[in-house]
Amino acid sequence: MAQLQTSVNRRYIPNNAMLSRHLTSKRDSLNRAQQLREAVLLVFCDPLPVEYKRLLDISRKEWQTLLFWLDTSGLALYFFDRLSELDLLEILPSHVLARLEENLADNSERIDAMIAESVAIQRRFQEVRLSYAVLKGFSLAPISVPKLQLRSQLDLDFLVAEESAPGARRILEDTGYRLHAVSGGTWEFKADEDRTSGLKGLYKVGMSRSAELHLETVQEGRASLLSRSQKIPFHGVCMPVLSPVDLFLGQGLHLYKHLCSEFSRAAHVIEFRRHVIARRHDDAFWNRLKQQVAGEPGTCVRLGIAIHLISHLMGRFAPEVLTSWTVDRLPAGASLWVEMYGRRTVLASFPGSKLYLLLEKELESAGTPAKRPLRHALLPRRLPPAIAHPIAGETLLARIKRHLRQLRYIFFRLRFHLFEGIRYFCESILWRRYRNRLSL
Repeated sequence: MAQLQTSVNRRYIPNNAMLSRHLTSKRDSLNRAQQLREAVLLVFCDPLPVEYKRLLDISRKEWQTLLFWLDTSGLALYFFDRLSELDLLEILPSHVLARLEENLADNSERIDAMIAESVAIQRRFQEVRLSYAVLKGFSLAPISVPKLQLRSQLDLDFLVAEESAPGARRILEDTGYRLHAVSGGTWEFKADEDRTSGLKGLYKVGMSRSAELHLETVQEGRASLLSRSQKIPFHGVCMPVLSPVDLFLGQGLHLYKHLCSEFSRAAHVIEFRRHVIARRHDDAFWNRLKQQVAGEPGTCVRLGIAIHLISHLMGRFAPEVLTSWTVDRLPAGASLWVEMYGRRTVLASFPGSKLYLLLEKELESAGTPAKRPLRHALLPRRLPPAIAHPIAGETLLARIKRHLRQLRYIFFRLRFHLFEGIRYFCESILWRRYRNRLSL
């Protein structure tokens, strides 16, 4: 159990070890709900730690709260499958067991439908010889996702060459999708806006069908990701996916991106951890990875934060050949942030928190720019995007309900920004105090 202690990697404060332990334990304490979520994550450890026994004594109300987090974090079916694997399903109350069994049946049907739709789209892509590759999702199997029916996949992602984007758009529109938003090089498409959405339909077929095209613009002096893509058999098509190194990098950086956001899905933690463990003894792979990111210190820092945070949550899991140039070279402040706020960030309930802004400020001082100015992150200048859209033949009553739903969502987001902004300012004062004391 020593690996589960919070003393992971304190190399950056050799003269203040006792002070660091005191500050970390003080600021990284968890409430009851977070302790239960932590127990869920630790169920995925091998051997099984004793903390899983927290799940043996949970009230019905606590189960309701925990199930909400399991749904929003993408962990519900992974957790159910892991308990089945460990022969521990008896710890689930009958109503929870029945609910998860129903969710699994629904999600299996939903994933089968998504696979069929992805295959149909890819066949169209291949007929007109588009340059593309599947991102995330189905490309993560089987290393990170041994059973696709357990994954809470929300959309279909494709990397396309810039010149292939118009053709890919036409094919998606022929399939029933419509362009919903454009953000930089990402085109977001949605279909069937009238279908069930939200947690009630999370595992149902047709839940908020969406797809994204990620346009690849090759920069001068850099090789194209698509030029290194590989093809694998997938339900009757030869599916192009990123090369093993590019796939790993994309997954790790995607996890970091979610850690540096208001709410991070804990399922990404489990999937990335599986990937690292699966390649633990593949030194040749880690050497290729190191060579590819040589000269990219920002990438090394992002990977290091992701790995260090998972180690802090679930114990050491990454090989020395990887941690030596990622975790071990993290800036002192980044390492301290992981130990002080990492667990609370991952274990936060939806809609999350703004504690990641402390990490962004720390990294910004070390040369890694933030995604957006701090003031915009604390209080966005624009209203949140619409969560419901008009449909053909919409009645007056349906329009009123749609507007009321959007208004409730605006107030929900406003409340989040207000309370989390106040918490951020309070924590930033304490953070500066701790950093000053550690630098003495």
